Amino acid sequence: MEWPLTITALVFFAAYALEILARLTGSFEILAEGIIWAAWAVFVVDYATRLVITKHRWRWFYRHLLDLAIVLLPMLRPLRLMRFLAIIAIIQRGAGGILRGRVILFTIGSTILIIVIAGLAVFDAERDVGNIKTFGNAVWWAFVTITTVGYGDFYPVTPTGRAVAIGLMIGGITLIGVITATLASWIVERVSDETSKSAATEDQVERLRDEVAELKRMITDLSGAR
Repeated sequence: MEWPLTITALVFFAAYALEILARLTGSFEILAEGIIWAAWAVFVVDYATRLVITKHRWRWFYRHLLDLAIVLLPMLRPLRLMRFLAIIAIIQRGAGGILRGRVILFTIGSTILIIVIAGLAVFDAERDVGNIKTFGNAVWWAFVTITTVGYGDFYPVTPTGRAVAIGLMIGGITLIGVITATLASWIVERVSDETSKSAATEDQVERLRDEVAELKRMITDLSGAR
């Protein structure tokens, strides 16, 4: 169900974005709301089903808080794919280079998606009462907030906008941690590979020395026998 649920999240996101940017009214607004609630229901059913069929419900619950967040906000579904690839990267260390590249790709993609979503949310909350009057300014604000730069030229004043800002700042710190950990893992792997190659080369040189010494002894013995 991973990919069907991801597609459902993207449909949810499209309806949500269209409703905010186009300010839909009438039957179009009803249609967009219907799509949003239908997608939401799919994620609620998926979460509830997995919670019911698991044997250790409490343990499953606190180990899958991201799944709960996905139920609360279905657009975050792609983050689950990033976590899935990260787990595979830990298990299959032999293919770490390829999987690490995929983790970085999904991290970048998820970050862009979160910036756009946050821009939509803060634009919806602030455009009538705050100083973030356009979607472009909202995306700019989301970008500088998630990178923890925070120029201060735009800022939220509503409770909803500030809640989005808190989530973005936490997401920015997490993003920096993921990138740093991935880079550190790559450096450690390269150093380990180089160390292994150096150790192998030293062993080969030592074996060659032993073989040369053995040949010298053989030649000496043959010369003495003559």
